[in-house]
Amino acid sequence: MNKESGVKLTASIMCVNWLQVKQDLDEITKEGIDSIHWDLIDGNFASDFTMGSSVIDPIRKAYPQIPGDFHLMVEEPSRLFDAFPIQEGDVVSIHQEACRNLHRDLVTMRRKGWRPGVAISPGTPLETLEYIIEDADVVLIMTVNPGYKGQQIVPQVFRKIEKLKSMIENLKIPTEIHVDGNVNPQTAVDLVAAGADVLVCGSSGLFRKDIGLSQALKEMRRSASEGLKRRSHAV
Repeated sequence: MNKESGVKLTASIMCVNWLQVKQDLDEITKEGIDSIHWDLIDGNFASDFTMGSSVIDPIRKAYPQIPGDFHLMVEEPSRLFDAFPIQEGDVVSIHQEACRNLHRDLVTMRRKGWRPGVAISPGTPLETLEYIIEDADVVLIMTVNPGYKGQQIVPQVFRKIEKLKSMIENLKIPTEIHVDGNVNPQTAVDLVAAGADVLVCGSSGLFRKDIGLSQALKEMRRSASEGLKRRSHAV
């Protein structure tokens, strides 16, 4: 956690350099990364395939101190709840657009000891969460459309985050806002100012080609602090 701001950073492992994965994970662990973000994609909900338990399990065993942050971009995610090494206390976000019974799935996750989350794509209205948000520890706002790399943030998501923050504050619930997609030192300031609590850091925020991981984390933390200052001044 950024001690100055309270904003958390989670590392999107899908963007790691797999030729030096241990070196990279050792470094971000030393630098105090808050969690590892696991994108699990079935090729159906989004046009890509990612890792399974054979990849996740040995990494989790090697770094047991790092919490898991699972993002299931799959159709009917409940059928895969037992397919991955998800541990008690992990965040698990499932897509509103992919569930037949979102409320039931959130309740099931909580019973398993997970922190239930609901993810929504840029075009999905917040109103779809009105009657289930109190059952979610996390709302993951996708700031780009799932399944397409190299996108820029959809501009309307900043208003969406602000609206969600107001909804959470009015309900007086502790639900966190996570944001995922094109999160970098520049966009992070505005995302946090809008109300984001957790930043998913991928190829443009953490696993960059121009600087090392330690420096990238420092830049992201500075941006998070600046964003929180802007948020507090706007109140």
